[in-house]
Amino acid sequence: MSAELILLWMTALPLMGSPGPATLSNAAAGAAFGWAGGLRYMLGVSTGTTTVLLLIATGVTGAVMAVPGAATVIAIAGALYILYLAYRIATAPPVNKGDGSVAAPSFLNGYGLAIANPKAYAALGAVFASRTVLPGDALADAGVKIAALVPLVLGVNSIWLVLGSAFAVVLTHPRASRVANVTFAVLLVASVAMVFW
Repeated sequence: MSAELILLWMTALPLMGSPGPATLSNAAAGAAFGWAGGLRYMLGVSTGTTTVLLLIATGVTGAVMAVPGAATVIAIAGALYILYLAYRIATAPPVNKGDGSVAAPSFLNGYGLAIANPKAYAALGAVFASRTVLPGDALADAGVKIAALVPLVLGVNSIWLVLGSAFAVVLTHPRASRVANVTFAVLLVASVAMVFW
């Protein structure tokens, strides 16, 4: 079983840790609002991603996607929500100049992004289907996979938030901060566009 778990993590890490809506938005939240300001958002993303994992593990995602037109409606709603968050990131004030006029993204903002994130469903679905850790017992296998992947979700999201926060320290000049925020927002939108392509 330990060899299968290692292979599961090796499969999951590049898919979950690569740039995408969740990871880039965590970095953007860190860069725009600092580590402390982005923490609630990152916890929301992690909880939402765990929810996606549970939806995949229980088959709910497959059942919903089997409804004609559901995938299109969900994809459009998700893309619109991610565009909204990209706008919030792009218009955030510099970290050291934040006057409170723009609130840091909340736990619910992060949760919503994770639920709307098309990459999460694709990546977690691929990871979940790629390995069998406990053959012959689908329920126990799903439980072990969930238990193994949740800490990875939290770790990956934390790292991206910290990287964004570290980047924020360099951004003391308002113009540099604006360029970074807009760049993160554009990358967030581009990561969603790539999923739809």
